[in-house]
Amino acid sequence: MIYLSRFAVAASAVLVTAGAAGAQDAAEPAGLSIELNEIAPSEKGCKLTFVAGNALAQSFSKVSFEFVLFDDKGLVERMAVLDFRDLPAGKTKVRQFDLPGTKCEAVKSLLINDAPACIGEGIDKGACMTGLKTGSRSAVELKG
Repeated sequence: MIYLSRFAVAASAVLVTAGAAGAQDAAEPAGLSIELNEIAPSEKGCKLTFVAGNALAQSFSKVSFEFVLFDDKGLVERMAVLDFRDLPAGKTKVRQFDLPGTKCEAVKSLLINDAPACIGEGIDKGACMTGLKTGSRSAVELKG
């Protein structure tokens, strides 16, 4: 009987811990996520492919981000505002951008500097940068 009691206590501790972890995940702030999925040469220069997610309850009618491209020495290669257009609530979209005259091999990292357009009904202007999650599946680092 003591064995069962210890087992029950251990099982309860596991359930409480799992519940706390789930509550912690639920408390994590929702927001936008931008992942650099691929960077590849194109006929015009360099094509960037992003996966953009909106975990908010509100939809965005227009979102644009100001990107800073850095070379291997940490120098600014160029700055560009990329228009991600609409981002519906709870949805993920893929967006591609050609950067004419840019050589992909010269780009070593990207920084999302600002969100000049962050528009949607009931959306605060700072909502696009607040809690922004960034990541990269390419060799080029993406920071927010």
